[in-house]
Amino acid sequence: MVNNNLKQNALGYMMHKARSDKSKALTSFELLLEHPAGIGDHSTGDFYKNLDEALDTLVDAEDRLEVLEALNERYMDEIESSTELPPF
Repeated sequence: MVNNNLKQNALGYMMHKARSDKSKALTSFELLLEHPAGIGDHSTGDFYKNLDEALDTLVDAEDRLEVLEALNERYMDEIESSTELPPF
């Protein structure tokens, strides 16, 4: 049972991290695209670099979420099938 708990915790951590990174990227896009006054002290080079970083973070997070959902299905099926029922 401890092993199953470890799997759930590890997968949960990775899912939360990927969701957090996705939120971070979307927040960056919101700031960069909707509130440009907040980045007025930056050069256009900084602006494009920040856009690229936000896009890279978003793509990475969405890719990780897709893979983690597949892993979650696989390991949750394993956990459910290995759960022992009480002997009564």
